[in-house]
This record gives sequence, C-alpha cells and structure tokens, in this order.
Amino acid sequence: MSSVTIGLLVAAGVLAVGTIALRLAGVLLRARIVPSERVQELLDTGVAVLFCALIATSALIEAQEFVGWARPLGVAVGGVLAWRRAPFVVVVIAAAAVAAILRLLGLP
Repeated sequence: MSSVTIGLLVAAGVLAVGTIALRLAGVLLRARIVPSERVQELLDTGVAVLFCALIATSALIEAQEFVGWARPLGVAVGGVLAWRRAPFVVVVIAAAAVAAILRLLGLP
C-alpha cells in the first residue's frame, strides 16, 4: 500500500473514533451538564441556520452552477405549505408539481 492510502485509512480511523467518542460523551454527560437558557437558544438558532443553508445549497446549486428557477420556486411553495402546517404528503406533491409544471412551461 502506498503512503497516501495508509494516510487516508489513518485519517478515516481517527474520524471514526472521534465520532464515536463524541456520541458517547453526549450520552454519558447528558444528565450531568445542563446548558443555560442562552446556550440552548444559541444551539437552536445554529441548527436552524445550518438547516436553511442545506436547503439553500440543495435548492439553488447543482454541479457548482445555478439550477434555474423551477426547483427554487418548487422548494419555496413547499416551504410555505410546511410553514402553514400542511400535511407532509401535500407539501411534497405540491413542490414537485410546481417544479414540474414550470419545467414543462420551459422555465429551467
């Protein structure tokens, strides 16, 4: 094996051990460490920001290029319906239908 392969295997092993240790620490320390209200608010905000970033990159970019307007508009329709507490099936079908109709009309 080459030194690059060995390095990659070592890096993957370190990441695996680190992931397991972090998950185990969460389980073991959950009852002992109680975050303050402010820390809990910051964590909740951080989760929301990361989720929004994931949605934005998935909806707007593919192969490092803008995907066109059909997909983002479909995602926007789904987002509005989810915000209005529509059933999940309705959200998914409406978002897909909007994107499909816009693509049929020639909008990329």
